[in-house]
Amino acid sequence: MLPPPFLANFLVDIIHRGGPIMYPVIAVAAFAVCIVVERIVWWVRLATRRNNALVEQVYAALESGHTAKAIEMSRDAKDPVVAIIHHGLNHPHTSLQNALQVAAGLEIQKAGRFLTAMDTVVTLGPLLGLLGTVTGIMGSFQSIGGAELAVEKVTGGIGEALIATAAGLGIAITVLVPMNYFHARLAKLQFDLEVAATNVELLLAGKHHESSLA
Repeated sequence: MLPPPFLANFLVDIIHRGGPIMYPVIAVAAFAVCIVVERIVWWVRLATRRNNALVEQVYAALESGHTAKAIEMSRDAKDPVVAIIHHGLNHPHTSLQNALQVAAGLEIQKAGRFLTAMDTVVTLGPLLGLLGTVTGIMGSFQSIGGAELAVEKVTGGIGEALIATAAGLGIAITVLVPMNYFHARLAKLQFDLEVAATNVELLLAGKHHESSLA
């Protein structure tokens, strides 16, 4: 493992040799790290709030016709699935279906936060690297066209192009993996919310049908 001072000097040297395009690349990389860490923390916290046992208890209360009990059990729930059930059962100004859809939409919006930004980072990183490649190659050709052929300037331009390209691709590759993982988790949460909304509608419709027959 490289000692910290050597590693810091190495990174500074890489940034310097990568040319001026490395500064926006570093800014994009720092932004990417922040949003990935924030999303990881958010999903870990969500995992600790999930309570499948409480969901089943609420279903059982609704199946037994104890709607008031289900409302009380789901009150102040941290699990988003239970939270949308509670919101749906308290819908004095709208229909049950609309209340469930609104609550589920809010949960999905929170779960999908920063995914668009991550997608932008995945696209922007290689483009910045490509821009660094172009400016580096341009610098090399300018050196070749000069009165004296400076080998250091030619190789320096090529090195700048390669470093910028590698940095841009590195950002995209690093962010692409967690972004796809977050998309998968979002799809799973959306499925759970849709299943919960459907179950609540069916349970309440079944009880209403039984009461009408009685």
